Amino acid sequence: MANRLAAESSPYLRQHADNPVDWYPWSDEAFRRAREENRPILLSVGYAACHWCHVMAHESFENPRIATEMNERYVNIKVDRQERPDIDEIYQQVSQMMGQGGGWPLTVFLTPQGEPFFGGTYFPPDDRYGRPGFAHLLIALSEAWRHRQDQLQDTIVQIQQGFRQLDQAHQGGSTAAVEDLPAQAARALARATDPAHGGLGGAPKFPNPSCYDLMLRVYERSREPTLLDALERTLDRMAAGGIYDQLGGGFARYSVDAHWAVPHFEKMLYDNGQLVKLYADAYRLTGKRTWRCIFEESLAYVLRDMTHPEGGFYASEDADSEGEEGKFYCWKPAEIKAVLGESEGALACRAYGVTERGNFEHGASVLHRAAELDALEETQLAGWRERLLAARARRVRPARDDNILTGWNGLMIAGLCAAFQATGVPGYLSAAKRAASFIEKKLTLADGGVFRVWKDDVAKVPGFLEDYAFLCNALLDLYESCFDRHYLDRAIELATLILDKFWEEGLFFTPCDGEPLVHRPRAPYDSASPSGISSTAFAFVRLHALTGSDLYLDRAEHEFRRYETTAGKVPSAFAHLMAARDFMQRGPLGIVFAGEKVSAAELATGVHRAYLPARVLAFAEDVPIGRECHPVDGRAAAYVCRNRTCAAPMTEGNALVEYCLSGRV
Repeated sequence: MANRLAAESSPYLRQHADNPVDWYPWSDEAFRRAREENRPILLSVGYAACHWCHVMAHESFENPRIATEMNERYVNIKVDRQERPDIDEIYQQVSQMMGQGGGWPLTVFLTPQGEPFFGGTYFPPDDRYGRPGFAHLLIALSEAWRHRQDQLQDTIVQIQQGFRQLDQAHQGGSTAAVEDLPAQAARALARATDPAHGGLGGAPKFPNPSCYDLMLRVYERSREPTLLDALERTLDRMAAGGIYDQLGGGFARYSVDAHWAVPHFEKMLYDNGQLVKLYADAYRLTGKRTWRCIFEESLAYVLRDMTHPEGGFYASEDADSEGEEGKFYCWKPAEIKAVLGESEGALACRAYGVTERGNFEHGASVLHRAAELDALEETQLAGWRERLLAARARRVRPARDDNILTGWNGLMIAGLCAAFQATGVPGYLSAAKRAASFIEKKLTLADGGVFRVWKDDVAKVPGFLEDYAFLCNALLDLYESCFDRHYLDRAIELATLILDKFWEEGLFFTPCDGEPLVHRPRAPYDSASPSGISSTAFAFVRLHALTGSDLYLDRAEHEFRRYETTAGKVPSAFAHLMAARDFMQRGPLGIVFAGEKVSAAELATGVHRAYLPARVLAFAEDVPIGRECHPVDGRAAAYVCRNRTCAAPMTEGNALVEYCLSGRV
């Protein structure tokens, strides 16, 4: 018999609808029952594509013995972290304070008032892996609740103090200005890059696109070879590894090893949006053809497999199919030869590193670009990919999480805009426009704000700071790609709403009128995606350059000062904020186009193709500085401006790009 989660729209919650656990969604009803019966709450947080969430569900939540203990001792609440990142953010901090690390599934025990007293991530059903068994933990914490609440209260007080200490730890900038902190951060990240395989740290290894975006930005102005070397090594090794889907395009969430060979196979929209932009920007700077192939193949995957018929983008694809992790993606030699024939199949196995022993489980291999592949003709590789991809399409696909999230769609729109500007392919711009239209039609609040998530014609959960900030930046990218004034106006509206809803002596993750929780987080750290604070700061410095409003600059500088001390110590956690600061401290170029709009867009093509990380583009009629900008002899003209002063107009695209790249402004 299905539980309450069967009525929820979240794919993740519905995955647990047939558990014997008496699950509640996060609701007043659940907390009311806990208070009335004086029961502790078991909170479980995960998401639809999470492999270890599936493991814990199968081992524990589908286990009648364990479910009975849960039902008799607790009020059980299940949360989709994609719908409620605020809840996840708060209680992830608890797990980390308890020394259990962070991640999913997140397992936290609460009082009926929502106060946490114990937290962790995955727990096996019985004691193993050096971790307490979940069944044992359920009984021990229930007995502590019944008989030792005074001790638990001490823990609750310590956790509340921990929240305050965490907030204070990353605030309060230094009194002395730090000279070129973005460059210092970029150099530190380059030094931390794995000299053999690229990427930061060892296993598991994540792409960290914000970190390498910062290196790219600083390299563009400094030309320090160590920055380019770290970037190239990382982008090349990722593209050649198993973390990249060599047949279908797109990146998995992370690699379980240090050399990108075996991924954790789930694919997330936020990773692919950011990595498309990173590869497109790196291509704009270097012209490296293989990087263009990577972002174009990744976009082909998103547009083929992750796009709603009306234009929005789905959240993720699972790691598992038919109950096995990676089964959809892995190959054995006999399977390759069955598709390509004995001779071609043997060559393809060598090229893609497929062996009888395999590099994954059960003798299967994750495809990667072996050295032999580089010597083959691209036409031959394309033919193999087409045939193998068609054969793979006949397999059982991993489940797809068809939630459409505002913030993650913003990251994908930004990636599409970067790809359009780098290549001129009109389909990328069209896809970005369709996604923006989808969000405007389906996910807009009555006051102009945004919902967090949409599914099955239902929008729910008012948006969080990252939703507003990611979308605001995406709309600025769209505006700079096509000069449609609507996108600029909407970005300004979102920025105004950010100040109204999220600003109280600094930015918070949750809106001022949001649901009261045990803690109101700021969440300043970049993680797999930029923090809402860093992305807002970036939007504000861009809007200052476009509109001249000092309010945006003042608010951005406030956040730079607040976090600069911690950013200097932990650059990987503030890379995007440092990118925004780099943009600001350069004194960005404003390139204003005047004349007939179609001709102005054509003149902007060369600027689009160039990598100019500290610039904004505008049509003269749309921005204050454009009042003094006019066409020349009936021809579209570009005015390059800095600090509200513009150079003489230019009407030739090549001369315009050369002038911008020369730094003569």
